[in-house]
Amino acid sequence: MNQNNPVSFRVYPLGDTAIVLEFGNTIHYDIHKKVGAFSASLAQHAFPGMIEYVPAFTTITIFYDPWIISKYGKLDAYQEIVSIINQLAINVREKEESIARLIHIPVCYGREFGPDLADAARHSSLAIEQVIAIHSNVEYLVYMIGFAPGFPYLGGMDERIAMPRKATPRHLIPAGSVGIAGLQTGVYPIETPGGWQLIGRTPISLFDPLRHPPTLLQAGDKIRFIPITREEYQARKEKEDGP
Repeated sequence: MNQNNPVSFRVYPLGDTAIVLEFGNTIHYDIHKKVGAFSASLAQHAFPGMIEYVPAFTTITIFYDPWIISKYGKLDAYQEIVSIINQLAINVREKEESIARLIHIPVCYGREFGPDLADAARHSSLAIEQVIAIHSNVEYLVYMIGFAPGFPYLGGMDERIAMPRKATPRHLIPAGSVGIAGLQTGVYPIETPGGWQLIGRTPISLFDPLRHPPTLLQAGDKIRFIPITREEYQARKEKEDGP
């Protein structure tokens, strides 16, 4: 645990080529800010031997080349990178509260786009319209991107519509599907297997390898779902897909 600055963390190895920085053990906005602050510092002060870093809910995993790291001094590669990280941490400070991007994501709820919406309503003892209203009446925070390229893990969902994952995952979920799993909601950016309860679908693309950056959303963004009709979905989808 680094004690020299406000952004404290615990470190431990992940095999021979990675180190994990753990900032807490619960999904919380304060921890999210610490992860963001240290990620920003790594982006600005990349060091020789660092391959990449992967932020998550409560951790940052740093992948490195042990051969290059071991050339820094007399310590072995792991102890050397711990020393580098601790030196870097001295100047890390949590960022001042900034204005996050607010991105509106249109969603057509139910029917073929949300085959689990009726089950979600029954599970919550609510009407389908109430589930839609509750789900679309919140500004969600993008805590992290993971699982699939561009997949946002969102915090802030109302516990009234929480629902466990499906007992048997689907073999293929269409891109754009909006799902619920426990207290989280998210959007599948590409076709992939998955076990989240599907309540709707967005016509916009969250991941495009030809776009820069390829992911529409980034950690720290805020999003709001906007209910649309099937006709609006089709019109937006045709525009999104192009000629």
